[in-house]
Amino acid sequence: MRICVYGAASKEIDKKFIKAGEELGRKIADCGHSLVFGGGRNGMMGAAARGVLENGGEVIGISPAFFEENNAEISFPNCTEFIHTETMRERKRLLEEMSDAFIITPGGIGTFDEFFEILTLKQLGRHNKAIVVYDMYGFFDELANALYKMVLEHFITQDCVELCKVCTNADEILDYLENYDPKEIDIDKVKIR
Repeated sequence: MRICVYGAASKEIDKKFIKAGEELGRKIADCGHSLVFGGGRNGMMGAAARGVLENGGEVIGISPAFFEENNAEISFPNCTEFIHTETMRERKRLLEEMSDAFIITPGGIGTFDEFFEILTLKQLGRHNKAIVVYDMYGFFDELANALYKMVLEHFITQDCVELCKVCTNADEILDYLENYDPKEIDIDKVKIR
């Protein structure tokens, strides 16, 4: 299975997140899966890629060429395959198309953009791939509260929220992904009418 990991590219994040990202990468490789990611050297992206490579897994990076025009040290240097795109939209499209499942790790606005786009596409029936939110150290607690508020105020349904799974450790994530049953989505249940 090709697993897409979305996450931060920041060098400034706490090392506890980096360690958890590397562990996730090692477990992905241990289970015989490949990583598809945004190609970043640092942050959660780099951590997951290092972990996968450490345990002999395949790493596919996808990133716009203009990133390297501004900073040659931004891309992960040891990918099995690296795809340069012209735009961020093309990058996101390839991340979606080349992946069989998605894991959202802590990140900033880019990560939230990717999460909400992939969740929206699932809600609209454009894919039915597994989506996991890796809630390490309570990072996504406020997001869970915001989603609860959206359900409470009838902006989204509880069925929409349940299109993704929240997990708190790498073993739980891999168990969920490997046992995911891609049932057909009932659009009437996940949309507000």
